[in-house]
Amino acid sequence: MSIGQIYKIHSDFYYVNYDGKSYECKLREVLKKTKQSVYVGDFAEFENGAISKILDRTNYIPRPSVSNVDQIIIISAVKEPELSFSQLNRYISFAKYYDISAVLCFNKNDLSFDDKIIEKVFSIYEPLGYDILFTSALEKLGIEEFREVLQGKTSVLCGSSGVGKSSLINSVSGLNLRTKEVSDKTQRGTHTTRHCEIITIDNNTRIVDTPGFSNLKFDFILPHDVDKLFPEINKYRKECKFQDCLHINEHGCAVKEHIDEVDETRYKSYLEFVAEAKEYKEKVKNQGTKTESAHKKYNNETAVKISSRKRQSARNTQKQRIYKDLEDERID
Repeated sequence: MSIGQIYKIHSDFYYVNYDGKSYECKLREVLKKTKQSVYVGDFAEFENGAISKILDRTNYIPRPSVSNVDQIIIISAVKEPELSFSQLNRYISFAKYYDISAVLCFNKNDLSFDDKIIEKVFSIYEPLGYDILFTSALEKLGIEEFREVLQGKTSVLCGSSGVGKSSLINSVSGLNLRTKEVSDKTQRGTHTTRHCEIITIDNNTRIVDTPGFSNLKFDFILPHDVDKLFPEINKYRKECKFQDCLHINEHGCAVKEHIDEVDETRYKSYLEFVAEAKEYKEKVKNQGTKTESAHKKYNNETAVKISSRKRQSARNTQKQRIYKDLEDERID
């Protein structure tokens, strides 16, 4: 049995890197039956082309589905497509939720002639402690700084389509990943990367390339937990009059009293995420989330439960046997 790392998943095939070689594998049926989640970055036990066990992860993020990473590098375009602070705050907050450090990289800097955007970026995110890079993959600007941030780590590159993730990878790896221009009509990029894949830069440096995406939603947490994702809001949370304060229009809200210290785009994102979390709360309240376990414990042993339909079928069969035995006795 060998232990390798899954570096790519395509259809039902899992590509494992072990000792510098690639192995195409499938999951054993036992993993499929237990509905074991499998991510790019997982370490796995495998033998003869079959993965039998997924080892414990140090961390993970469900979208993009990757695990065991050191940092998330959030790639945004200064132009083409236009910089979206709302989308940027969404990525930052996801990294915060999963407790993975984030670096902010603003690509296509050669297309911007407005220093106000650069000044705004630094004024918002530098006080929050984020490392900030400005790059241009086309003109090779900031590439050495980008390379230094990557050095010795496994980094996930995430961002919307068309921001230049593949171009940046090409600039530091010598690869020739496919790239495509942003549509003039929609100002949106095309998904040139179709799946997550770990790309090795050197023995100690790796990049996880991911498909572009934009529809992340905070539909998995409760509204009163959203402020934990915003340090500039969370620091006043304990001063609010009510513990469940949402910092919107509540009486005695300390955040509202210091609202001039919170950037407008950040607070707007906070309100968006709270609204999404409220939808989740209502969904949980109305539908409930309790599901019957597929396993049961007896004498400290775990066994698979028989479904209610199969139990009823077994009872019917048992009844038929009893009736048949009674009928046979009557005839005898």
